Amino acid sequence: MALQRVALITAGTAGLGAQVARVLAPDFRVVINYANNEGRAKDLVQELQKIPNTSNADAQPRFAAVQADVGDRSAIQRLVSETVKQFGRLDVVVSNAGWTRITNFSDLEDAMVDEDWDKCFLYNVKAHLWLCHAAKAELEKSEGAFITTASLAGIKPSGSSLAYSVTKAAAIHLSKGLAVICAPKIRVNSLSPGLILTEWGMKFSEEKREGARKATKLQRLATIEDCADAIRMLATSR
Repeated sequence: MALQRVALITAGTAGLGAQVARVLAPDFRVVINYANNEGRAKDLVQELQKIPNTSNADAQPRFAAVQADVGDRSAIQRLVSETVKQFGRLDVVVSNAGWTRITNFSDLEDAMVDEDWDKCFLYNVKAHLWLCHAAKAELEKSEGAFITTASLAGIKPSGSSLAYSVTKAAAIHLSKGLAVICAPKIRVNSLSPGLILTEWGMKFSEEKREGARKATKLQRLATIEDCADAIRMLATSR
């Protein structure tokens, strides 16, 4: 009997990453990646253990947390190899990590911090590239899926900073390029949410949050549940 499918989620312990883990948990064995907060990672693994398994497979472990800074290429390679070593296969990668610093988007002086550009490009672009490269051989074996989290800021000039907006646009184009390169064995897709009221999203002012809500046709912001359901669809659709 084939082992139950395995999903790896970067930045998987809170917000959207954690919700993706919850919606995949019934049908997938899940590895959640974290950078620093080991306690939060362990808490989520315990929570996931309580979710019933819809598969008849009883392979263990069902869930695990693996520490790795995805801004480090060697750490990404270790993350993928540790996942395969523990779980025996890899079917879905949700490349969810990213970075920003909230600035005044309308002030060009605020956009002139070299460190912001370097860190945004590292976490919002190169980390996705490195992770896809590290996982490619295993995803080819399983004819799996690679899914990146981008942003509406990558489609429309907006968001927390110019560096964030530009690098999210690059992340979207990177995903399109990877889809061409990795076809036909691997399906590559990207999700671009607008403002989500996670712990990070709540750092924006109430005025900015309300403005974002009013700008939507449905007159409501997307939720982590909306986004996680879309990622699940991309992960499971052939």
